[in-house]
Amino acid sequence: MPIRLKKLIGTVLLIVIVVVYAVVATAIASATLAQSSWWVHLLYFLLTGLIWILPAMLIIRWMETPPRR
Repeated sequence: MPIRLKKLIGTVLLIVIVVVYAVVATAIASATLAQSSWWVHLLYFLLTGLIWILPAMLIIRWMETPPRR
């Protein structure tokens, strides 16, 4: 697969993952953390703000692998 095509696919995947993940994380927070204290909100959003990095790292690593010959 050409490197330009991999980067295009990876970029689109990253955008989709970030948007979907943000919507799902916020929906879960609003449904379950409504009556929680501020430190529970802080921990939840800190953790969910960092977890999306794992799939993003995998996509970026895939985008940067050299094409097969």
